[in-house]
Amino acid sequence: MKRLLDFTLSLIGLIICSPVLIPIIVIVWIQDWHSPFYIAPRVGKGEKQFNMVKLRSMIINAHKSGVDSTSSNDNRITGVGRFIRRYKLDELSQLWNVLIGDMSLVGPRPNVKRETDLYTKEEKKLLSVKPGITDFSSIVFSDEGEILKDQSDPDIAYNQLIRPWKSKLGIFYIENRSLLIDIKLIYLTVIAILSRDRALQDISGSLNKMGADVELVRVSLRKDKLVPTPPPGSNKIVTNREGRVDL
Repeated sequence: MKRLLDFTLSLIGLIICSPVLIPIIVIVWIQDWHSPFYIAPRVGKGEKQFNMVKLRSMIINAHKSGVDSTSSNDNRITGVGRFIRRYKLDELSQLWNVLIGDMSLVGPRPNVKRETDLYTKEEKKLLSVKPGITDFSSIVFSDEGEILKDQSDPDIAYNQLIRPWKSKLGIFYIENRSLLIDIKLIYLTVIAILSRDRALQDISGSLNKMGADVELVRVSLRKDKLVPTPPPGSNKIVTNREGRVDL
């Protein structure tokens, strides 16, 4: 049923969104006469790599900087790219990956290999299912760029502030996933575009009803300042990206 839902909704989504996506594709191409798409290598189910299709929001060869996390004031983002990121249009293009079966509509967000190589044994659970376009963490941390803004090292800041909770939310989804939860998360993803506060309140309430721990429920509201926290499966805060941080 999940694959049928993925295929049907991704096909419908691509058709419905084409009047928006096609003009943006043309504008991205015209700005520098290079491909409007960025083929992003990501790690999926079973630790197999796949090519995720994204509308290009950065300058050509931005990946060569070696920085994987992107802050809202990253100077690699183009003018058109800021619009694309603001309205999550680069995620709409990933409907193609859902259509061909690399991804699901709902599931933990896919990551680059440099990050998955750092996963603890507990976090490896995130690679036991197909990655998705949206999940709990996609809504809770939809302001990821703002969180990383002005950080001296966005990658370390991501690992200290976002990764711990993003991984916990992803693992919680995997352990409690159902078709009903998938449908609700798709609905809340749309609601978040209109009212993020309302979506966060709903997510927090849902997590509480489903038995999530108090800290995860609290963080999902995003009322408090994020502080450096160890990733699940570890008691050490990440200070470098040279190896895993298991207990």
